[in-house]
Amino acid sequence: MNAPFNKNANNAATHPAYLSVWEIEAYYGESYIVQNISFNIHEGEILALLGRNGAGKTSTLRTIARLDDPELRHGEIWLDHQPLHEMKSHQAATAGIALVPEDRRIIPGLTVEENLQLAQIAPPKGWSLDRIYDLFPRLGERRKQEGVTLSGGEQQMLSIARALARDIKVLLLDEPYEGLAPVIVQEIAKTLGIIRDQGITTVIVEQNAVAALKLADRAVILDTGTVVYDGSAAAVLEDAQLREQYLAI
Repeated sequence: MNAPFNKNANNAATHPAYLSVWEIEAYYGESYIVQNISFNIHEGEILALLGRNGAGKTSTLRTIARLDDPELRHGEIWLDHQPLHEMKSHQAATAGIALVPEDRRIIPGLTVEENLQLAQIAPPKGWSLDRIYDLFPRLGERRKQEGVTLSGGEQQMLSIARALARDIKVLLLDEPYEGLAPVIVQEIAKTLGIIRDQGITTVIVEQNAVAALKLADRAVILDTGTVVYDGSAAAVLEDAQLREQYLAI
């Protein structure tokens, strides 16, 4: 496994990567879920965070986003010289972290456009509605439709668009392809490629590992809360033994 983080670094100025996760340990109560995980991500990169069910992928995303659960008890998380590990979730969001959860959390009773406008109430504002509708023309066509009545794929687009409505630096995606038809998966993957071209760094947790690996630049594989692989996404696609051992594919 590559050693992505300078373990002798004690301040943000010596951390070379855009997002650095260093020896984080996180707990749900007394359950040790995230066990000494380290990896780096460079600006504009897509990282696939993979592993079997229960490997700690979602918990790692939630820890980076600084949600209350799981509780970070050790380690550091740096974003562009900012100490996320010292922040609460709302401060991490202001610093540029956006988590799109598995359940999408579209707000009932609000239209597509109202969901997007709500995300822009407090600064810092991100993409304009016109720019969002250029990227997601389907949302533009349905801007007056209640968000929860959209199809699964359209709701996923809305969740991502709502994140872009804020001024974000890192997009954390938890199971964005779940329950979606292959043609919609391809459409969302294409959109995520465009978002990368805009300089936004992305971490994707996904059970559809092949689809995630085809999109990603690099992959980190977790097994029971620890990193067992950190390297090229393409290399994982080419390594049948690695895929079978840790991803069951």
